[in-house]
Amino acid sequence: MHYKNYPSPCFVMFEEALEANLKLLYLVQKESGVSIICALKGFSFWRSFPLIRKYLSGATASSLNEAQLIVDEMHCEAHTYAPIYFEEEFDLLLHYSSHLTFNSLSQWKRFRERVLACPKKISLGLRVNPEYSEISTDLYNPVLKGSRLGILSENMPTHLPEEIEGLHFHSLCENDSYALENCLKSFEDKFGHLIKECKWVNFGGGHHITRRDYNIIHLIELLKDFRKRYSNLEEVILEPGEAVGWQTGVLISTVEDIVVNKGIKTAMLNISFSCHLPDCLEMPYKPVVIGASEPRPESAFVYRLGGNSCLAGDYIGMGDFAFLEPLEIGDRIVFDDMIHYTMVKTTFFNGVKHPTIGMVTKEGDFILLTEPGKYADYKAKLG
Repeated sequence: MHYKNYPSPCFVMFEEALEANLKLLYLVQKESGVSIICALKGFSFWRSFPLIRKYLSGATASSLNEAQLIVDEMHCEAHTYAPIYFEEEFDLLLHYSSHLTFNSLSQWKRFRERVLACPKKISLGLRVNPEYSEISTDLYNPVLKGSRLGILSENMPTHLPEEIEGLHFHSLCENDSYALENCLKSFEDKFGHLIKECKWVNFGGGHHITRRDYNIIHLIELLKDFRKRYSNLEEVILEPGEAVGWQTGVLISTVEDIVVNKGIKTAMLNISFSCHLPDCLEMPYKPVVIGASEPRPESAFVYRLGGNSCLAGDYIGMGDFAFLEPLEIGDRIVFDDMIHYTMVKTTFFNGVKHPTIGMVTKEGDFILLTEPGKYADYKAKLG
């Protein structure tokens, strides 16, 4: 692929790859009888919402902005969950939502009358904490001791409050169906009596369904068996975000300078890891660079990759990269799989220019969707 033909820096989403993911997710829906909805916190490439709408059952929001984007561009109402809700936003949030889940009983009690006064029907739920997780990174683990997310079984009432119709949990992150199976055992053990009172349950996100080694057959059977055990449920919901956008695009960057310090060569790029790939620093993880490999003792052309902000740690700290040829100013560095959480988390730290956003259609045509980061965008973020 000739990445020189695209702008730099630029996020590029490949529509064909996205549709392949959606077809797989649709298959799981069809065979298991569950609803799969797109979590915008993990994938909010809204230009693709018309395509997503063809295959998935809706979308989930974690804020008023996401809920409005779902209504405006997905043309459906949002399944909404946020750790806290705000007085000044709540009525609008109700307007944009079909389902609304509360993180605590105190939040439910605080907003209960507002919900009951709403002229339209909204299905309400509570987020619970199953106290089981196989997430290895604490930053992404919502069931750590002392977690602020979800209600413990010991703090739940004997029966669901009259207006509550569903339970929601989220304790996965890039996990497989076997981790879900183990989590469901804990969920049922702690909340099984309440599941029997529900109209729906939501298994949250973190299901890495579109990863190549994911056992789709095991997932489908697991979901079918759960639905058989709880015939009272009208709907079982999964809300992956990363799985929707998994391996659907790249971030293209350019080498602007090469700095040498005590034998360490750093290729300075026109993107920032702090601003444009913050999850690489948070997780942390080492992204895949197309055409590069892990350095070996015999590797001749080894470089650290550095960002363009003034943060001292604005570089990939998980290791260097080996290239087949020496890097030169003007060379393209292409980071793979950058269209889910990475895009969502971009910031304006240092006022650095954001990458443009483009899409390659199924017909192979490149469409530039946004212009390079503008001063007005940066200024608006600051007030």
